[in-house]
Amino acid sequence: MRPIKKEQQTEKSKLHPRNKNRGRYDFKQLIESSPELAPFVKPNLHGEDSVDFTDPVAVKMLNKALLRNQYGINHWDIPDGYVCPPIPGRADYIHHMADFLCRNNYGKVPTGSPIKCLDIGVGVGCIYPIIGNQEYGWSFIGSDIDHVAIESANRIISSNPTLQTKVECKLQTNSKDYFYGIIRKDEMIDLSICNPPTYSSAKEAEAGKLKKTLQNSDNKAESIINVGEQNHELWCDGGEEKFIRNMILQSKKFASNCFCFSTLVSKESNLKNIYLALEQVEAFGVETVPMGQGNKISRIVLWTFLTTEEQSKWKNTRWKSME
Repeated sequence: MRPIKKEQQTEKSKLHPRNKNRGRYDFKQLIESSPELAPFVKPNLHGEDSVDFTDPVAVKMLNKALLRNQYGINHWDIPDGYVCPPIPGRADYIHHMADFLCRNNYGKVPTGSPIKCLDIGVGVGCIYPIIGNQEYGWSFIGSDIDHVAIESANRIISSNPTLQTKVECKLQTNSKDYFYGIIRKDEMIDLSICNPPTYSSAKEAEAGKLKKTLQNSDNKAESIINVGEQNHELWCDGGEEKFIRNMILQSKKFASNCFCFSTLVSKESNLKNIYLALEQVEAFGVETVPMGQGNKISRIVLWTFLTTEEQSKWKNTRWKSME
């Protein structure tokens, strides 16, 4: 007996309305622009073209095709052994931050390279700067404690003329610092974004990857990326909560440098202590923006130290002058 073919969802309604991947991937179009993707595209259990999302190489090829087809990035690659970031979720963060600026700029998104963003933990793929620059023209500073990540991100920048002079990536030499050593005392940052490590140890990260793999494949545990003891993409001492609390405490020192600080928060249980930390540093404004992708629910927490008057001055001088 043939299995009943389930009706497939044609639109990912939880994604941001401006996300280029709300619909199903157009693999025919992606293969036309990136023929190297073709060997990895096969019918799934529902007879629909797809890739094996437990295969790191297949996911990397899909990312390369999406970045070329949707964002004009013709040269993109990442080193083996590193997590291949999903494009739709990264794009959602950027679009939600653009909406935040829009709400604070008389209903208009500030665009162009004078809008400067800081990506804390830019990673090997340089994904947030790519999307933010290609969608809104923003310029970026990317930081990371991993020299391999910075070398990889800088290769991507130097290989794509549209990113040159718009994105700069710097090695953070002190793993306890978030802003020190990266932005100057007099430097103005419109947005600070961060996708923090989720887990508190390599062992916990491996267990988390195993759980996700078993949920999304036929026990293909061998496809799990080995996060390694030195790879801090997914884990850090104290996990997500400690990482974000420390970033909040340090952000106070840069209160006047940044219009808005923000971070992804994957675990809802961490919100209570994050809000307490924001109260401790006396953040003037705090906002939480829900995000959803498939079965995964996360959120962005944003905060600022600028008073209403200071925010008005910022947007009426800095952003208005960019129009």
